[in-house]
Amino acid sequence: MLEAIDLTKMYNGAVALQPLNLRINAGEIFCLLGSNGAGKTTTINLFLGFTAPSGGTAKIGGLDVVAHPVATKKFIAYIPETVMLYKNLTGLENLEYFSSLSGHDYSPPQLTSFLQQTGLTEADAMKRIGTYSKGMRQKVGIAIAMAKDAKALLLDEPTSGLDPKAAFEFSELLKSLCAKGVAILMATHDLFRAKEISTAIGVMKQGRLVAQVRSDELGHTDLEKLYLSYMK
Repeated sequence: MLEAIDLTKMYNGAVALQPLNLRINAGEIFCLLGSNGAGKTTTINLFLGFTAPSGGTAKIGGLDVVAHPVATKKFIAYIPETVMLYKNLTGLENLEYFSSLSGHDYSPPQLTSFLQQTGLTEADAMKRIGTYSKGMRQKVGIAIAMAKDAKALLLDEPTSGLDPKAAFEFSELLKSLCAKGVAILMATHDLFRAKEISTAIGVMKQGRLVAQVRSDELGHTDLEKLYLSYMK
């Protein structure tokens, strides 16, 4: 569902992403670890089409993102560190608006059902987004992905700033989407969360994917040792 083939990016002559080869199938969660500036966000932005690659190809659903910008966006949903929603609209109104942009026309009960599946109540759905906690906004982001019927989900530090309970609930939602066949690429600094939810983990340093492992091959301590060995 998500594939990078010799994908590279340069900014003003500086290498931000060295040739990246990566494949994420339906029902897999791939977590990218690395320090700030390692290339995690650049990778996600290339899949989103926010920036053009300097070389290589980013594919979504087998389609080149550059050649098919509109078609590939139909496959994906994006949840950044802070989900951008309209503060003066309710959770339900935000979901109705963003799902309509992707061509869906749901009834209010259907929209409420999507929100409830993320753990938000019917009362929450009628509150303005401006009153929501960050964890609640992230849940609306998941509801938007569900309503859009996204086949791939791209996330950039989605659990940053969440309390442990909210981070756990968000992680459980990601695992439920994975079980339904959604391919997930998540950039994160959270080693514990990466180990708990991912099927595979990659470590990035200075724009290069320096390590790639299956999550079930490592314990929490092993992952920490592996990560720190590349951060020297």
